[in-house]
Amino acid sequence: MTTASICILIAIVVYLVGVLSIGFRFAKNESTSDFYLGGRKLGPLVTAMSAEASDMSSYLLMGLPGLAYLSGVADVGWTVIGLAAGTYLNWLLTARRLRRYSQITGSFTLPQFFSNRFHDKKNILTIIAAIMIIVFFVPYTASGFAACGKLFNSLFGWNYMTAMIISAIVIVCYTAVGGFMAASTTDFIQSIIMTIAILFVIIFSTVSVGGIGAVMENARELPGYLSLTATHTAAGAEPYGLLKIASTLAWGLGYFGMPHILLRFMAINDENKLKLSRRVASIWVVIAMAVAILIGLVGRAMSAHGLVATLEGNNTETIIVRISDLLSTHGIIPALMAGLILAGILACTMSTADSQLLAASSSVSQNILSETLNLNLSQKGSMIIARLTVVVIAILGVFIARNPDSSIFGIVSFAWAGFGAAFGPIMMCALFWKRTTLPGAVAGMISGGVMVFVWKYLIAPLGGVWSIYELLPAFIVGIVVTIVISLLTKAPGKDIEAEFEAAKSR
Repeated sequence: MTTASICILIAIVVYLVGVLSIGFRFAKNESTSDFYLGGRKLGPLVTAMSAEASDMSSYLLMGLPGLAYLSGVADVGWTVIGLAAGTYLNWLLTARRLRRYSQITGSFTLPQFFSNRFHDKKNILTIIAAIMIIVFFVPYTASGFAACGKLFNSLFGWNYMTAMIISAIVIVCYTAVGGFMAASTTDFIQSIIMTIAILFVIIFSTVSVGGIGAVMENARELPGYLSLTATHTAAGAEPYGLLKIASTLAWGLGYFGMPHILLRFMAINDENKLKLSRRVASIWVVIAMAVAILIGLVGRAMSAHGLVATLEGNNTETIIVRISDLLSTHGIIPALMAGLILAGILACTMSTADSQLLAASSSVSQNILSETLNLNLSQKGSMIIARLTVVVIAILGVFIARNPDSSIFGIVSFAWAGFGAAFGPIMMCALFWKRTTLPGAVAGMISGGVMVFVWKYLIAPLGGVWSIYELLPAFIVGIVVTIVISLLTKAPGKDIEAEFEAAKSR
């Protein structure tokens, strides 16, 4: 192993030991409520940065730069615009009212909130929501494990499966031991590491290629590369029409249904501090995604100048790894910085995977076993089940991600659509429309989630106008079905309306 590789490995090991120590620091969870929601004790900065770090999974440092490298500005640009708008609107519209409403109803998981909001005594919504979380979060978690496997395989030539399993073990250890507070605190620290990493990469890569002028000159030579109305392909520029723009902007709709982000809203200790959290989160996410796009553009210029290898297909997602490899050849200090950059990739991955594991675990242990099957477990028994569920779900994620050729961006986009369509319409109606009924919520959740599969695998393959991102049509179907069925069924009782008014005016 070279000196550069040793320095990189040292930086990564220090990082991994650090997150494990945080997990053990928060090992004393007195109840499942503490384990899954941290006792609603998050401060405003941790709330903001842990929410965005858990959102910015491996696609921030691998998916977005890879997409920009491959096809230019249009596809990734409209995606980022949609995500930035969705982030801000989710904090503005959802955060405060969900924090109030979840406390009024005594809810500390998302399925539990849906069930309590509509006084679902048969736990129908709980079961459906828990199933949706498991169905979409397991592959979402798998995308994070895949990113770790690709990272270590590219760096050290380690076996993909071995690298992925080691990464999964670290994530499971601190998540299963420390729960929500450990995940949120590590996410906050990981957001700082991610920020340092992306800024250092963009500065080093831009200087290496000869400055921003050289980057733009290379980009202008590629047909459609810098256009927002065309996308670059090997055959030239292809039009990027209004329907596709609307489809790509729809990524922003996903935020209204993301359990791992919505849980942060429920966990803040003071709702009056949400404005500060919103500002910090919105500013950070815009800067982080803009820099991620620039990394892709600069990486393409570096390939053109022979500084890094020319990448194709899913391999473009490793451009930041190739830049780090180049940096590590400049001495011990640059090699340590390269290790920090690569730790940033791990931070992106782990900050999302830990939150996903917790959300999926809560669905199984709390919402299905305890609430639906009425297992009378002690606090100690509940904690054991919660931690075992984290382990089982991680194993399933590793199994799904066993193919090293899987696309990180592709896996994330499908899971994102699933949550956005299944939970987003119900969340907005539950918070802002008093007339929403239990049958309407059940029908809307099922129709939105099912439509994601129908559109993705039956309609989109038809091509043409049908090949839009499945989140947009599925979200529309979910909200229309919720409204129609609610209007056709009996209005909610006065007790439900009283809770709604309390959450609105408090």
